[in-house]
Amino acid sequence: MLRLRSGALIPYEHKRGRSAGVAGAREAWQTDRIQVAAYAMLIEEAHGRQVPEGRVRYHADSITVRVPVDDELRAAVRTVIERGRQLREAIERPPVTSNDRLCPRCSLAPVCLPEEARFDPETDELPPLRLLPEHARGQTLHVMENGAQVGRSGDQLLVKGRENPDIRLPIVEVGQVVLHGYAQITTQALRFCASREIGVHWTSFGGELIGSLAPAAATAQRHIRQFRALDAPEFALGLARRLVVAKLEAQLRFVLRATRGDGGRAEELERATEQMRNALRRAAHADSSATLLGHEGTGAAAYFAALPYLLVDDLDPAFQFLGRSRQPPRDRVNAILSYAYGMLYREVLQAVIAVGLHPGFGFYHRPRSSAHTLALDLMELFRVPVVDMAVVAALNRRTFDPQADFDELPGRVLLGEDGRRKVIEVLERRKADVWRHNVLGYSLSYARLIELEVRLLEKEWMNEGGLFARLRLR
Repeated sequence: MLRLRSGALIPYEHKRGRSAGVAGAREAWQTDRIQVAAYAMLIEEAHGRQVPEGRVRYHADSITVRVPVDDELRAAVRTVIERGRQLREAIERPPVTSNDRLCPRCSLAPVCLPEEARFDPETDELPPLRLLPEHARGQTLHVMENGAQVGRSGDQLLVKGRENPDIRLPIVEVGQVVLHGYAQITTQALRFCASREIGVHWTSFGGELIGSLAPAAATAQRHIRQFRALDAPEFALGLARRLVVAKLEAQLRFVLRATRGDGGRAEELERATEQMRNALRRAAHADSSATLLGHEGTGAAAYFAALPYLLVDDLDPAFQFLGRSRQPPRDRVNAILSYAYGMLYREVLQAVIAVGLHPGFGFYHRPRSSAHTLALDLMELFRVPVVDMAVVAALNRRTFDPQADFDELPGRVLLGEDGRRKVIEVLERRKADVWRHNVLGYSLSYARLIELEVRLLEKEWMNEGGLFARLRLR
């Protein structure tokens, strides 16, 4: 705010908090003094008039503090500007402040995660304060009807269907837009989503991601830090070991928990769990990526051999599961898993891009086809808790109809339209479920946990690491 007082232009800054100093001798905080002085200097440059002072209004204690714009304060403004230029040009990011009182109300706290950066699980008795919102922003809009079109109507997204009624959604309620099959979106709606940093994704009928518009605030410095760190073989191998150990441990715990109290596990199941334990032990000491891939493959084969024992005995025989088959899926369970994994890949890719990392430069998976290796890496952490546990539970609840929800073709089985809708409903409910992090001690939805892991990964090469891939099933 700019006011004219006694012939002089006076800039005003309004703050919701309290002023510094003590009763009877209130003063502005140093950062507020620099801010209002910068305004004064800009006004002088624009109007060619001397600005003798600025004022800061603190609404919490209803006080307006005068700030004389003297030579010392002008020098402080120039120093801050120069420091900002240095930071903009530097590759390395400055460390998180040690003053934890500055962080809880900072708008950037969910981005830099200062509490997690300062937290040491080995020595700190109290868990960090959760500054990341519990749930992801907005809901995911899935447009599945062929020929349906997403357009813009004011501050809303308008979905016009050929057969279904029109749907209007306020843009503030939308976090992502996913277009399945031959659904369409107008240029106006695309620009609207881009301006609000809402990702738009195109997927095939089989759940494969075709392409994405995922706005992000990525910077060259951020990518350079990522490339430098992940290009170091030993560093990348260390991350890969932690990733694979977390995945194998999740698979083992899921199988053991789901078959607990069955009156003794079958011999084949006991053999599979022992193979999973062996793979887990060996993966923790793998000395190369190739060796690690081998142990992961052994553990995964044993896990999928155990998966049929997690399904209820009286499940329809059409849902018989004889092992993992991907391209193409050869049975109904594999059709569900493949589609669900495709949805998970899209979710992880959205988080990677939103955080600002390069999705194509990972540390474990080898580049192949058009898949982004970093997204493939990170989705390994969430295959079991987000997809497998939700799918097994849905199968045991008889969520899927073996005839109506699937299309059987020679040598493969695909989800029909109703089946795809059911898988999406299962996963969206799972993403909204809240889970308490076993190390950090606070609760987040699974959708938000994915973003958290991406941010914790970045901290591994920012000298704030140690928390990536530490989440475990109970």
